[in-house]
Amino acid sequence: MHTSLLRPRQHQTGFIHFSRRRLPLALALLLAACGGGGDKPATPAMAQHLLAQTSAETALTPVAATASSAERGDLSASAAIDRNDGTRWASAFSDNEYLTLDFGTSQRITRVHIAWENAHASAYLLQVSDDNTHWTTIQNVSDSKGGIEDITGFDAQGRYLRMQGVKRAGQYGYSIFEIQAFSGTPVLPPVTPPVTEPPPVTIDPGQPGVAISPVAATSSPVENNGMSAAMAIDGKTGTRWASKFEDGAWIQFDFGAKTPVGYMKLLWENAYGKQYALQVSDDGQNWSQVRYVSNGRGGTEEFFNLDIHARYIRLQGVARATQYGYSLLEVSFKTPGSDNSLPSTATSALKFPANGAGWTPLPAAAQPLESLQFTLADGTLVTRFGARGLARHGRERGEEWNEIGYGPNETVDPVTGLPQDKGPGNYLTFVPQYFKNRTWGVEIIDNSKVRGVTKPTLIVNQYTTVDFLSGGVAFFRGFDRPGVTGYGWMSPGELVDRNVPVCKPMAYPANDRLTNANGINGACTLLIKEYPGHGGLDAGGMPNGTDVKARALTAGDIIEVSPSMFSTTAAMASKGDDGGIRYYSYEWTYVVGAGLRPWYGVQPRLNGVPLPEETLSGGLGSVSYNYSDNALFMFQQPHNNIGMQNMQRFVEGRRLVHTNFTTGEHNEGGNDRYAPAVGLQGQRYGQSACIACHVNNGRSPAPMAVNQRLDTMAVRVASINAAGQQVPHPQYGTAIQMNAVSPSGVPQNWGNSVSVGGFTTRKSTLADGTQVELRKPTLAFEGPVPQIVSLRAAPPMIGTGLLEAVPEADILARARSTPDADGVMGLPNYVYEPETGAVRLGRFGWKAAKATLRHQAADALLLDMAVTSPVYRNRACMAGPAACAAGGAQPGISEADLQSITQYLALVAVPAQRSIASGFPKGVAPIEELKVDPQQVAAGSKLFQGMRCAACHTVEMKTGAGHLFAELRNQTIRPYTDLLLHDMGPELADTFTEGQAQGSMWRTAPLWGIGYTEKVMGNGGKAGYLHDGRARSLTEAILWHGGEGTKARQRFENLSKTDRDALLAFLKSL
Repeated sequence: MHTSLLRPRQHQTGFIHFSRRRLPLALALLLAACGGGGDKPATPAMAQHLLAQTSAETALTPVAATASSAERGDLSASAAIDRNDGTRWASAFSDNEYLTLDFGTSQRITRVHIAWENAHASAYLLQVSDDNTHWTTIQNVSDSKGGIEDITGFDAQGRYLRMQGVKRAGQYGYSIFEIQAFSGTPVLPPVTPPVTEPPPVTIDPGQPGVAISPVAATSSPVENNGMSAAMAIDGKTGTRWASKFEDGAWIQFDFGAKTPVGYMKLLWENAYGKQYALQVSDDGQNWSQVRYVSNGRGGTEEFFNLDIHARYIRLQGVARATQYGYSLLEVSFKTPGSDNSLPSTATSALKFPANGAGWTPLPAAAQPLESLQFTLADGTLVTRFGARGLARHGRERGEEWNEIGYGPNETVDPVTGLPQDKGPGNYLTFVPQYFKNRTWGVEIIDNSKVRGVTKPTLIVNQYTTVDFLSGGVAFFRGFDRPGVTGYGWMSPGELVDRNVPVCKPMAYPANDRLTNANGINGACTLLIKEYPGHGGLDAGGMPNGTDVKARALTAGDIIEVSPSMFSTTAAMASKGDDGGIRYYSYEWTYVVGAGLRPWYGVQPRLNGVPLPEETLSGGLGSVSYNYSDNALFMFQQPHNNIGMQNMQRFVEGRRLVHTNFTTGEHNEGGNDRYAPAVGLQGQRYGQSACIACHVNNGRSPAPMAVNQRLDTMAVRVASINAAGQQVPHPQYGTAIQMNAVSPSGVPQNWGNSVSVGGFTTRKSTLADGTQVELRKPTLAFEGPVPQIVSLRAAPPMIGTGLLEAVPEADILARARSTPDADGVMGLPNYVYEPETGAVRLGRFGWKAAKATLRHQAADALLLDMAVTSPVYRNRACMAGPAACAAGGAQPGISEADLQSITQYLALVAVPAQRSIASGFPKGVAPIEELKVDPQQVAAGSKLFQGMRCAACHTVEMKTGAGHLFAELRNQTIRPYTDLLLHDMGPELADTFTEGQAQGSMWRTAPLWGIGYTEKVMGNGGKAGYLHDGRARSLTEAILWHGGEGTKARQRFENLSKTDRDALLAFLKSL
């Protein structure tokens, strides 16, 4: 059985719409379409809403509803208590079915109001209970005619109220639009006489709306006689209407005749509504809903684009924000106008190539923006990389950990012996002002492979933009000391001149050339001339009483390199920076003669060694294993081998991704406001910052609960024009902008909200009998229901630069024009580059409809954030190319900032696969994400191949040699995608088409990093999988595979539990 919180909605098949027209007509048409699973027309009389009852009695609010069954997922018990006539509960087709309301506590019940759908009961019992087990019948209805029933004549008490079916009136089950219980004595309102509609009011949509006033206001009982409903429309903010202290209170406004209303403003006193509905009526008896507020904020609340044409408007309370009633100082209204109502806009079809004829590859760069590694003529290896200021060290987690006998071990609860988590460390985080004066470059000049050199030396230079204290770089982890756990090293290196205390800024070097021929940049250059001596260790990593002498370096030696930034207050102040002056940085593993390598920790005490090549999902730039418990930040790291200046590009781009494009504020405290971003956002938008949807650079929160607002996902919409073309929706454009703000920053309600209306569910049974529930969301629209809809989750941002660097020829080589034995094909999508018109291969987006990261970023800025750019210069571009061309230019993000976001996306790295165990000391609990069973993961990898999952999820690719960033060149990567379109069958289909991608076709989603999905989401919501986030687990995601994925899914269904667990362990290791 299922329960749901209350929230009014009106449902249609698949989608839900808040009707803006009169209920008797709109609902009658709706009911005729869906009449209880049968063919009989529904009765318009059923449209009377329970909230139309005006009485002094109290409407009881259930906390939940359950039922014996539901005909289908969108006809659940909760639909009978959601205060919407367009939704309904419908049972299975048998007599002995019931619907139970739970009020949370025992309540007095004196009346029950039921609005039946056509499939009603001819006989039923009303029963009450205090324990949901023992029932007392309070009314036996033996000859029900359905329709609207008010059952009285009893005075009962109970926590639970049940409608227990006895006999159905037809072949279907029982179906109830709404059921409401009351307590007290009803007082019937006077019947409002019919009103002759006056001639239509002339409204000029091109002019601002005009203020209009109701002729009267009435309400449910008030707090006292001096706070009547009339006080809310008397034009005085010193008076107010105040209701009794009850959730179901209401106030309604009478305009005397049917009147067009486009705008309504509420000025609340401190006692405001947390949840309430705005309803309209022509007769004061039959009501329909135009808006529902689920998170009222009090103060001033404005409603735009109301599209009302009615005599009465009512605010119906659902939940109060305080222990008092509802209290309004003033309510005002305007006719529809250019300042409050959305026009219908002429739209044109988005352009896609008919096929790939004439496609051209992305331009190649002869030289990278910055070189990372090069070899001099004599064989000297030069490695350069960028550093950023960090708060703490890489092996410091939230718990102290030590070898037994050498300090506390907080990773295990001393009482229970179970692992305990005291929170994360502070290594992968971003310090305040991280983008300002807090990055620098490190250069290692390595002559270990120069002919004739028997005692190699490493020359280490730092390139800084502010003064650094000399030294500050640590080398060689102190693995021989049992007390070294969170941090500790053997050598600080040898300064060329120890008498120079402060190192002045040093300009970044030119590509592929040394700053000085001998590699020595000055007094602050460091020299590493030997592998330091250290204590000998036994097999358990503990001191064995011997000494190991210092020796010459040799190719293959592993050195941990840990730079730090120790500046001075004066130096930072000279840059206008009053922030911190002391920072650590990443801990890199440098292999003599080879360069940087991603690392993991082995015995003793997580000593760093290079990760095996097969674990490097993102190539040499893969993110090393995380020993600081900072999983939340694992999708926000740069490539391990990022260039010196590219590190600054990375942090500047990250700043923009975390910036609010209305206020300019950063979403993390302590960071300067970015003035160029202030006010760039349009009035209506999806979210104000990239990170609001891509939570921590990962996915958007999934649609997990009924009534959940979907403004952190994308809702793509369209219509079909007279020529049969898919075109942007005339009101919404290409994407629904759910949020709005006034020029002064006050949130506005334009009626564009989309939320979860419910779920359709089905069971999938595996070969061993295990049942898995699969469900997908249905959508509820506050405004018009679009003809074509596609709900899209924000995908992870990791590795996108690497995917951009894969040669087109390699992608196309995997495409098939005929299916293989499993029915797998794989088709490319082709797109027009928006600025040049060139035909390109699509790579990005759920349907591979974007060619480049620049294209993807500009599209997201426009459609998700209403921010223009040099690519899309006007918000009219949401309506298609014709409006875009005619719209001119609006202020938007600069070319430099668009490049900065694009560069950031290119430089975000991929975590290495966690397929090998780490060397935690005995008794120290591993961090959860590093609890690895290598044998199980290896078994899962073989199953992945054997099931032919890799037919679409291509394991390995190699990037090309022409990307602007050297970090992305010639990298062997393991993204588990082919970047092609596959038909995934009708159950994953929508009707939104993009180029070659029809509704059932989706680009293969990369699997790298998928095991971090929930960790990265953190407390930001619940992560989901697939294009609309419907799958709550990887198992569900696999079981949704149809079409070309059917055979692989069937193989999964037939696996034993042991093999299923192995496959899932493999996926979670990625």
